[in-house]
Amino acid sequence: MARKATRRRKQGSLRTRWALRLVALAVLVAIVFVAWFWWDMRSWRPDSEHYPEQGAVIASGAADVRFETLKAIGADFVYLELAGTNAAPDPGFAARLKAAQDAGLKVGVVEPFDPCLRADEQSARFTRMVPRDTDLLPPAIGLTYTAAGCEPAVSDAAVESELTTLVNQIEMHAGKPVILKLGREFEARHHTATSTARDLWLMRDRARPDYAGRPWLLWSANSQLVSEAAEGPIEWVVVQR
Repeated sequence: MARKATRRRKQGSLRTRWALRLVALAVLVAIVFVAWFWWDMRSWRPDSEHYPEQGAVIASGAADVRFETLKAIGADFVYLELAGTNAAPDPGFAARLKAAQDAGLKVGVVEPFDPCLRADEQSARFTRMVPRDTDLLPPAIGLTYTAAGCEPAVSDAAVESELTTLVNQIEMHAGKPVILKLGREFEARHHTATSTARDLWLMRDRARPDYAGRPWLLWSANSQLVSEAAEGPIEWVVVQR
C-alpha cells in the first residue's frame, strides 16, 4: 500500500511538473507572438497591389514631419488633424498644410467631434483654420468619443442633432460632403453608419474593419506606423475603391 501511495504521489508530482512546463511554454509562446506582432506592426502596411492609394494622418501639434519623405515612402495623401475646440491653439497647422501641399501630397483635414459641445463652437474653429480651397480633399469628422463623460450630461439625441448640424456647417464651408471617421464605440452607441449617408472611414489595426455594417472608403490600418517621415508613429490609411 505504501509503495502504491508513493508511486501515485510521484506520478501526480510528474503530471504537475509537466503541466507547469506546458503552461510556461504557452506563456513564452504568447510573449514571443506579442513581441513579434508589435515589432511587425511598426512597419506593416497593407499591400499596395490591393490598396494602391495610401496615405497618413498627422496629429495636431506634430512636429518635425518630413512630408517629402512621407511621399517617398508611398503616401499619396495626408489628413491633418485639427486641435479640439477646447484644446490649446495649434500655430503650426497652417505651416503643415503648406508643407504637405508643397511636397505634392493631396491634403485633407480632420475635425474632431466633441459630443459635449455645440456644433457652432466646433465649426467656428474649422472655418477659421481651414481655407476654402477646392484642391483640398473632402473634410473628415472624427467620431471617437461618446458623451459618457460630458458634464453637464448630454443626451444621445442632442449629440446626434449637433453632429447633423456640424456636418451641414462643414460641408457648406468646404463645398464637399464630409467623410465620417467613425470609431467602433461611437458607432455602437449612435448607429451613425445607418443614420447618416456619408462615406465612412473606419479604424482597426491590421484586420479589415467590419463594425459599420456597410462598405467603407478609408481604413486606418496601422495606428502606430514607425517611419523615417516623422519622429513619432503616424497613422497609416488606405483607400478602398
